[in-house]
Amino acid sequence: METERIAVVTGAGRGIGRASALALAANGFRIMVTARSRDELQAVVAEIESTGGTAMAMDDDLADPLAVDRVIGHVENTWGAVEVLVNNAGIGSSQSPLALVEFDDAFWDLTFAVNVTAPYRLTKRVLPGMLRENWGRIINIASINARVASLHGAAYTASKHALAGLTKATAKEVEGTGITANAVCPGMTATQLNDKRLEYDANRLGKSIEQLEVEASPLGRRITPAEVAFTVAFLADEKATAINGQMINVCGGRVVQ
Repeated sequence: METERIAVVTGAGRGIGRASALALAANGFRIMVTARSRDELQAVVAEIESTGGTAMAMDDDLADPLAVDRVIGHVENTWGAVEVLVNNAGIGSSQSPLALVEFDDAFWDLTFAVNVTAPYRLTKRVLPGMLRENWGRIINIASINARVASLHGAAYTASKHALAGLTKATAKEVEGTGITANAVCPGMTATQLNDKRLEYDANRLGKSIEQLEVEASPLGRRITPAEVAFTVAFLADEKATAINGQMINVCGGRVVQ
């Protein structure tokens, strides 16, 4: 696919966000990557540019409500209206896994700020430009925990269910406009955040990390960021117009739903 469309990928310094940025760049998109880590973002930009792609980076913290205007405003002032938004930045359960009765209220608030409110604000910010062009793609990175619960991860589970609701509400509002809104629901994916979750579960269950890796999916392994990114690139394609309001599992069949 040859295109010069403009895409923004959040949480793009590593893992699923990085893989998604690379996959979209390989399809000809101009890519804005954003996250908190400047060095990681610059490495992603360098990798895209080394293959002839176009990319830029802006480090910011999406927990700050003002970050949305800073990031999207910079893209609009540099390239124009955002046509593809990949809401990938997120707070995982591994960062503070606790039983609900012991859960940290501040961590709950932070999780919702990044996992739900930031995608809401970003979507609200880019939709007017998409509506003017009668084309756009909103792609939210949810989780299989938008369908099934994660033990000792109340905030993560609840926030991903909320992101699923936001996805469906957005899809309903944009139907028939040339814009689509969908969510990708990865299973256990080989990322730094999930590494920490494996360590926690290994200690909790008395199992080895290697054993948990095998049990991660019916494939006998964790999902790779590139496998998730393949679905992101598919949803961003011109031909994906008929897919709207869907929650697409990428979990090797761990959740069949």
